[in-house]
Amino acid sequence: MNYWLFKSEPSAYSIDDLARDRVTAWTGVRNYLARNFMRDAMQPGDRGFFYHSSCAEPGIVGLFEVAGPAYADPTQFDRKSRYYDSGSDRTTPRWLNVDMKFVSKTRVVSLAELRGEKKLKKMQVLQRGNRLSITPVTEFEWSCILGLLDRKK
Repeated sequence: MNYWLFKSEPSAYSIDDLARDRVTAWTGVRNYLARNFMRDAMQPGDRGFFYHSSCAEPGIVGLFEVAGPAYADPTQFDRKSRYYDSGSDRTTPRWLNVDMKFVSKTRVVSLAELRGEKKLKKMQVLQRGNRLSITPVTEFEWSCILGLLDRKK
């Protein structure tokens, strides 16, 4: 099993939206590395942290599961979508997405709390200049953060 962190601005799509929808297509990813994670590494059943970014208190706010394999992101073909890509074609789509399934909401594990945990100093989301909306999480980091959730309620 692999572990992931997906970032979203809560004004665009929040953990409350995922809790309501139960399953959603994670569309609109327009970064090749993040696309490659979905295409090459994500498997149904992988687990992830849902992270709110660009808000008053950025941090982990929930858990999700990858619900299926990567498939063509339909927004790349929709001329009305802000994610439309005129260079992509249906036979060899450039952009992919996965479906994510809601598992649970959690308390906020803030960016400050993550940064304060020395065991997480190498976590990709905490590195300077990291702007990826999808990042891998090691099994050690996953366990450490679950421990933070258990320890501080």
